[in-house]
Amino acid sequence: MQIAEDNFEQLINSAQGLSIIDLREAAFIDPYGMVGILEIGELLKTEGIKKTIFLPESEEVIKYLERMDFFRIAEEYFRLEPAKPQISEKYKRSFYSDVLLEITPIEKSDDIHYIVGRVKKRANSILKKHLHYDERAINGFIVALSEVCQNIIEHSENKGFVGKRPRPFNTNKTPSL
Repeated sequence: MQIAEDNFEQLINSAQGLSIIDLREAAFIDPYGMVGILEIGELLKTEGIKKTIFLPESEEVIKYLERMDFFRIAEEYFRLEPAKPQISEKYKRSFYSDVLLEITPIEKSDDIHYIVGRVKKRANSILKKHLHYDERAINGFIVALSEVCQNIIEHSENKGFVGKRPRPFNTNKTPSL
């Protein structure tokens, strides 16, 4: 099972009415899927509901969720099973990671400034290296990201999330760490 943009609705449909979200069979979860899961949690929180998530059994998926900082935010919305996934210290999130932007909440303008600043710091090395962006494309990406984040604040009645990995994945494979 993969949790990505093209099949995320299946996860929503399968989780409705249940007290759990079962991700044990997930062999891949992309940033879209992570953000979507957190948005489900935000919606449930407004309704006073805290579901349990059974975490993926795949060590590779667990390591990727850690690198994207998913667990730190997910604990606010869900009971995680297992509560503390076992992750070797060498796979814990690192500031030297090739993740362009870990999952980051957006609630206020300061969050946008943080996100844009963080992406600017990493964009040159990561976007040039992985996607071969030139300076103009990087600046366009940063402006678009800023606009999208601003739309969350201006048009949403709730918190939003953003997260980005620099390269597109082949969804037939687990991403390399």
